[in-house]
Amino acid sequence: MKIHKEGYPTILIALALIGLINFLSFNYLSYILIKISVLLVSLIFFYLILHFFRNPTRDVKINNKHIIAPSDGKLVVVEEVFENEFLKEDCTQLSIFMSPLNVHKQWYPVNGEVIYSKNHDGKYLVAWHPKSSLENERSTIVIQTKENQKILFRQIAGAVARRICNYSSKGDKVDQNMEAGFIKFGSRIDVFIPKSSKIKVSLNDIIIGGETVLAEM
Repeated sequence: MKIHKEGYPTILIALALIGLINFLSFNYLSYILIKISVLLVSLIFFYLILHFFRNPTRDVKINNKHIIAPSDGKLVVVEEVFENEFLKEDCTQLSIFMSPLNVHKQWYPVNGEVIYSKNHDGKYLVAWHPKSSLENERSTIVIQTKENQKILFRQIAGAVARRICNYSSKGDKVDQNMEAGFIKFGSRIDVFIPKSSKIKVSLNDIIIGGETVLAEM
């Protein structure tokens, strides 16, 4: 299993804590069943951490007409909204909720140039809360395609997620096969697309980052 680079510090800290707990357990606890139980729970916990930071290789098919999913998860919002941070226009919002069991790296949804990238401090409401898109810690990235379409996507921290890694800088030339960032633990991604786009997914669909086509432009 390939591990994402963002996972190494967390994995090393977890390994040190697990080692310490089991050292104390085997040296100071009397009952062998308790020692074995502590060891098994520690191993399961460590496996879950490794599983969270897995970095799968995806067969990303680059297509200028497609808006692909930036992340794994479940589609929890499909609605028309007014985007007021950068686009300043009516568009369609697609929101993907990521549980701690999902892959948490992000891909760029379209090919083009990053024309806006900004990190915002904020709250840590649960990721499915309606106000999390505007009030939680978040990063907003806007890509302008060769056809001059502007696609905005937003990495949003949740009640558990406390660190957003945004790899985008204004002026970057990007494509759908490139990694856009990483969010640690449960979180959400909002994608704002032109109203004229043809939606290819439905509410509650299970989404695969880098593979699922959200819409066609």
